[in-house]
Amino acid sequence: MLAIAAVGATSLLLGVYSRAVWPTHVLGFVALLPFLALLDRARTLRGSLGVAVLQSIGFALAVFAWFADALAAYTGVSRAATLALLVLLAPLFQPQLVVFALVRTAARARVGATRGALATACAWVAAEWVLPKLLGDTLGHGLHASAWLRQGADLAGPAGLTFALLLANEAALATLRGRARAALAFVAIVAALSAYGAFRLSQRANDAASPPLLTAALIQADVRDYAKLREQLGSFEAVRAILDTHFAMSAEALARGGVDLLVWPETIYPTTFGSPKSPDGAIADRAIAAFARSTGVPLVFGAYDAEGGAEYNAAIFLDPQADGRASFEAYRKARLFPLTERVPGWLDSSSLRDALPWLGAWRAGPGAAVVALRLADGRTLRIGPMICYDALAPEHARAAVRAGAELLLALSNDSWFDGGEGPHLHLIVSAFRSIETRRPQLRATPTGISAAIDATGEITAFAPVGAREALVASVPAGGGGSLALALGDWLGPVSLLAVVALLARQRTREP
Repeated sequence: MLAIAAVGATSLLLGVYSRAVWPTHVLGFVALLPFLALLDRARTLRGSLGVAVLQSIGFALAVFAWFADALAAYTGVSRAATLALLVLLAPLFQPQLVVFALVRTAARARVGATRGALATACAWVAAEWVLPKLLGDTLGHGLHASAWLRQGADLAGPAGLTFALLLANEAALATLRGRARAALAFVAIVAALSAYGAFRLSQRANDAASPPLLTAALIQADVRDYAKLREQLGSFEAVRAILDTHFAMSAEALARGGVDLLVWPETIYPTTFGSPKSPDGAIADRAIAAFARSTGVPLVFGAYDAEGGAEYNAAIFLDPQADGRASFEAYRKARLFPLTERVPGWLDSSSLRDALPWLGAWRAGPGAAVVALRLADGRTLRIGPMICYDALAPEHARAAVRAGAELLLALSNDSWFDGGEGPHLHLIVSAFRSIETRRPQLRATPTGISAAIDATGEITAFAPVGAREALVASVPAGGGGSLALALGDWLGPVSLLAVVALLARQRTREP
């Protein structure tokens, strides 16, 4: 009963904290206390493993229950089955909890509580680096709610914030047990994060007063369930209805004036562009190109791209001013979601696809890219595209910015998991790409949340889930470097080496 109560308390606190809203983000500094206290009672590696498995299940249910709902809706499997799968695989979805618990028990016995706390914080970070998680989550994401605290991500990414939170939780537990110096350590961690954040924000204080980098119209038409629409209208008429909706909403946004770029979401054009599969497809292609020419404003939209019999999830960059006709460049999504977008070759088979008709068959693109797009005013803007799952990979955005990207542009389709916290969590994770690289970001989705994000990670404008809105938003220019941009995921390997070094030491008497 004690174990269930402790795991339940930490799970509840993490569930609230993970929503990354003010002021509940402060729970991140104490949410692990019941879990840590329970680990101390476990004492043995076997007991610690049991606690970690229980906590991984509690964490999954508190933070990712929406994912089970999304899987049920997407695959047609019952919610009870997907929830059971989430529970069964929880230790694999959150492997850092298992590594953390085992290292903590071993380290405290070998090198004492203080060095043990450092070793276990390093173990958590190292585990997330060695064993990347399906949804790219880490504790540090919850600190997005604080403009000051989140700026520390430009040093070591969200993993650096996770590291600070783990040490703060250990210090808080030691404080409750009467260790006065632990209280000073807790205050020092919070103060250091806050002071660094205030300093970084002061460096960008003039951004808002400067002319914007660009003004874009993000078209969120609340279009969902393409298959149902095709059944009702037929393939061509369904595509035509989607296009007509986006033409009308785009025209309305352009009528407000000052729009430099039109952006439609991921796969909003649910077929290939530039290599039509039928005469009807060629008609639809020409309609999009004609619309772009009529507006004179460049258009970026999600579609499919085809080459050599393979298809790709793509972002099409349409330049209406090129040689008097619309020409385009395609970026191909690099990171594909397992199974729903791509099945590994060793697993793929006709029998598997017969049993699971929802399996995807796209190919992965070559990686991060920079697209130079000419705006209506004649300027050329260098854009780093990301499509959905790409935004969960920090290295993807960093590579684009190192190659000269001035703006991150994310196209996503979050409609299959928009019944819970999924869209908000996806937005928060994407916002950290701007903090790490110090570049602004535009994000377009068909059902929400579409948003404009500045170089500090501030969400300056957004269209909520379920809204039908042409969001016109400006973003200030970013620029400059950061440690995370220069060195990438440096904290992961350093943490791994630190764990090995700390555990290799013999225990010494603590002060």
